[in-house]
Amino acid sequence: MKTNSLQAWVLAARPKTLTGAVIPVLVGTSLALADGTFRAVPALCCFLFACGMQVVANFINDLYDFLKGTDRADRLGPERACAQGWITPRAMRRGIIVAIACSCLAGLALLFQAADLPWRGGELVLLGALCVLFAFLYTTKLSYLGWGDVLVLCFFGLVPVGGTYYVQAHQLTADALVAGVVCGLLIDTLLVVNNYRDREQDALSGKRTVVVRWGATFGQRFYLALGVAAFAGSVWLVRESDFYIQQMSLIYLLIHLRTWRKMVAIGSGRKLNSILGETSRNMLLMGLLFSAMILMAAEQAA
Repeated sequence: MKTNSLQAWVLAARPKTLTGAVIPVLVGTSLALADGTFRAVPALCCFLFACGMQVVANFINDLYDFLKGTDRADRLGPERACAQGWITPRAMRRGIIVAIACSCLAGLALLFQAADLPWRGGELVLLGALCVLFAFLYTTKLSYLGWGDVLVLCFFGLVPVGGTYYVQAHQLTADALVAGVVCGLLIDTLLVVNNYRDREQDALSGKRTVVVRWGATFGQRFYLALGVAAFAGSVWLVRESDFYIQQMSLIYLLIHLRTWRKMVAIGSGRKLNSILGETSRNMLLMGLLFSAMILMAAEQAA
């Protein structure tokens, strides 16, 4: 592959991980639709900002692990562009700056829609700054201290779902917070299987993920529990709707169980990359089902 080529940048962006950015925005927008407060431009801005920040985090992770000497091309997937020699560190630094700038432009566009917000958009500036800050802190510091799962719950659950709903409805509700927790638990399955795959190298490099701290068996059970908890939370949110609406996410649970069995059977090695792909697919399915459940429950209540 040609160094710093478009194909290399696409791989470095790790398109499969973008489901983790899309799902919370989709769910937050579904809540706004259900409440009759949907606004297209803010929803689009949230989508662009979330995807952009996911790419930023991927680029930072790629560069930092490479510079720290913990990135090995024979262990990790081909999307690790610096380790593969497909993108130079200097170019990756520039790519991070460009990705941050593009994400912030999408976020700043929200300020033109913020006249009716309680703090006239000041809260959005603060939230965006925190997202950028923690994209760096998570990749370079906090993930090595085992805080990854907590940050996923916050910045892939509560923040994007609540933020997407807030910029459209101009308020926060208990349902938005519950939906944020569900999304955070769901998306954490992707982090857990990634840490499960990388547990041996993470231990050597001093990255103290929960899988490294408590072992592979815990990682297997944690992955399973996250999916079950996400299913239970989705059912609870639409508990006043008909039974068939409540059980729509059972489809996800069954597929999650099948993927978990494969994960346990594989155990270790590069074959776990296929579990990453399946987990990303399962997450997207759950995001679609959860959004449909929210909208159908609202229609039924009306």
